[in-house]
Amino acid sequence: MNRKKMQVMSIPYVLWVIGFTIIPLIFVIAKALTGDEGLTAGNLFAIFDSVHKKALVLSLELAFICSLVCILISYPAALILRSSRLGGKKIMIFIMILPMWMNFILRILSIQMLISRNGIINNILAHLGLQPISIINTPFAIVLGMVYDYLPYMLLPVLNCVLAIPNDIIEASKDLGANRMTVLTKILLPLSLSGIGSGITMVFVPSMTEFVIANVLGGGKIQLLGNVIEQEFSVTMNWNLGSGLSVTLMVFVLLSTLIFGRDSSSSDSGLVI
Repeated sequence: MNRKKMQVMSIPYVLWVIGFTIIPLIFVIAKALTGDEGLTAGNLFAIFDSVHKKALVLSLELAFICSLVCILISYPAALILRSSRLGGKKIMIFIMILPMWMNFILRILSIQMLISRNGIINNILAHLGLQPISIINTPFAIVLGMVYDYLPYMLLPVLNCVLAIPNDIIEASKDLGANRMTVLTKILLPLSLSGIGSGITMVFVPSMTEFVIANVLGGGKIQLLGNVIEQEFSVTMNWNLGSGLSVTLMVFVLLSTLIFGRDSSSSDSGLVI
């Protein structure tokens, strides 16, 4: 296929990006930089208000915790799948990505049914004569929903990197006297850092901008920055302030992507000696 044909075939993609990404982004930035009195940067600096700053800090904290929990679950799971048989490996991967086939809202509502005050877990505890647990409408519930929803996005890139490590390298290190901990810290981890970096990007960024999970599992009592932005657009109808907060959040997202992308690319250098 020559270059001219490739350029022609790329026209629909270019039109899609211009119509549904660039133009809406220009409108959002224009709204963020304007107000009742014309041009202003106040909508951007509104992030430093106490309420908005608190929501931003909480969003970063929960996104960090979600990413960390996903790593702690995904990496051991990837190591177990690496050592399992081919048939069992396919079944386990299928089970882990099966929730992704379900609608996003239904997945979150299923978590709500499990952990609500009159939910399935508390009903089971009541039948056992145990005290009910109060998880719903807490940051823990939000993190639980995030981990449940975004775990496959961490597992798949980590698993791909772990499966791509040649067995010959591991066997050679064992022949040279390396124990399991040395193999893990000097070979497996360094060679799979690119997958971990990709997974963090795919989990941390959407977790930081999340607002639906906070609305459902937080009961509207826990305000993340995404919730504040959503309310500015749909409740108070202050599109200028909502756009300013959106642009600020986008800057944090881009910085996070650049940091994790740089770390993952620099981790491709190989083994740690």
